[in-house]
Amino acid sequence: MQTQKLSFKHYVIIGSMLFGMFFGAGNLIFPIHLGQLAGAHWLTAGWGFLLTGTLLPLLGIIAISVTRSSGIYDLAKPIGKRYATLFMILTCATLGPLFATPRTATTPFQIGIASYVSASQAPLYLLIYSLVFFSITYWASRKPTGIIDTIGKLLNPAFLILLALIFGIAFTHPLGSARTANVAAAYQNGAFLNGFLQGYNTMDALAALLFGIAVVTTIRGLGQKEPGAVAKTAAKSSLLSISLEAVIYLGLIWIGATSLSQFKLSADGGIAFSQIANAFMGVPGELILAIMATLTCLTTAVGLATSFSEALHDKFPSISYRTWNRLSCGASFLIANIGLDQIIAWSTPMLMFLYPLAITLIILSIASPLFRHDPVVYRWTTALTLIPACFDALGSAPAVITRLGWVQGLLAFDDKYFPLAKIGLDWALPALIGLMIGLSWHVVRQALTAHAYKMNQN
Repeated sequence: MQTQKLSFKHYVIIGSMLFGMFFGAGNLIFPIHLGQLAGAHWLTAGWGFLLTGTLLPLLGIIAISVTRSSGIYDLAKPIGKRYATLFMILTCATLGPLFATPRTATTPFQIGIASYVSASQAPLYLLIYSLVFFSITYWASRKPTGIIDTIGKLLNPAFLILLALIFGIAFTHPLGSARTANVAAAYQNGAFLNGFLQGYNTMDALAALLFGIAVVTTIRGLGQKEPGAVAKTAAKSSLLSISLEAVIYLGLIWIGATSLSQFKLSADGGIAFSQIANAFMGVPGELILAIMATLTCLTTAVGLATSFSEALHDKFPSISYRTWNRLSCGASFLIANIGLDQIIAWSTPMLMFLYPLAITLIILSIASPLFRHDPVVYRWTTALTLIPACFDALGSAPAVITRLGWVQGLLAFDDKYFPLAKIGLDWALPALIGLMIGLSWHVVRQALTAHAYKMNQN
C-alpha cells in the first residue's frame, strides 16, 4: 500500500489542529483557578495537573495509534461490543451536547460579557451570544474535511498571538510573588493529587479518544494510507501539540498563584482571568481576553462537533453526519443557556465516573501487544474499576443527590472499604487487582494451550 511521506510542515499543521481541538474553555479557566488554590505550591499542583491534562491525552492518541483503532468504539471493543457502544455514547454525550460543547460558549461569555451586563439582562445576552457562537460552529463543522483549514491555519495563530501578549505582560510585570502566595487547606499537603484530579476538568483524555477519528481522517487525507505510518504520524503530531499545552498550563497556573497578591480567591477561573487581564491592561485587556477566549473555545467547539458527529454516524450510519451535527450544535445551544455554573456542577460526577474507565482503557490499549490483546485482561480490569468509579460519581454530585440517605450510606461504605477513597483514587487499587487477575488468567490459559498443543504433537 503506497503512502505519502510527510514533511515537518505537515506535522506542524496536524499538531496545530490537535492543539486547537484540545485547548478550549476548561483549558483556560481551570489552570488559573488551580494556581489560586495551590498558591505557593503551584508547581507541585501543576505537575499533577499535567499528568491528566497533557500526558494522559498524549497516551490516548498513542493508544489509538498502537491498536490502529479508528476511534473510541474500536478501542473499547475488546471489553465487549455493548460496553464499547455504551462507553462511546457516554463519552460523546459528555464531550458533545451535554457538557463540554455548551461550556465552550458559556466560558467566553462569562469572561468577556457577563461582567458588563446586569443579572437580569445576562440570560438574553447569553441567548444571543450562544446562538451566534453555535451558528459559526455548525458552519465550520459541516464538512469534516475542512476542519484542518478552519482550525489549523486560521484560528490558532490568532489565539497564540493574543495569549503571548498576555503572557509577555504577566512575566515582565508580575502581579506578585508566587512563592509567598496563600495555599488553600486542601493543597497544604495534597497539592499534587488535587492537581491530578483538577486535570479531569479539561476533559482532554476523553477528547483524545474521540478526536482520534479526526486525526486519522486528516492524516489519510494528506496521503498516508499504510496503518503503521498513520500511527507514527499521529503520535509525533500529538507530541507537538501536547508539549505546547504543557507550557501554557504551567504559565497560567503561575499567573493564578501570583494574582493572590492583589485579588482574593475567586469562585472560578473565568472571574480570576478577567480580573488579571484588567489589572494588566484595563478594559482593553479584558477585551483581548474575551476575543482570545472566544477564538480558542470556538476551535474546540468545531473539533467536538465534528468528532461527535463522525463517531455516531460511523456507529449508526442510518443517521447522516449532517443530522448528528445539527443535533450536537442545537442541543449545545440549548444547554449553554442553563449557565456555566450548572454545567460544571453536573459535569463533575460524569467525569469522575468516566475518567477511571478511560485511564485504564488507555493503559490497557498501549500495553495490549504484551498480552496479545486478550479481552480477558480488559474485562477484569474494567469490571473492578467500574464499581469505585460509580462511588466517585455519587460523591462528586451536587448536594441535591449527596444529601440522600442511601447515597450517604454508599459513600460511607466507600470510605471504609476502598483505600484512597478520600482523595478520589479509590479505583486505583481495584483496577490493579483486576489487571493482575486478568494477566494471570491470560498466562495460565496460554500455558494450558501450549501444553495441549504439545500433547497433541506427541
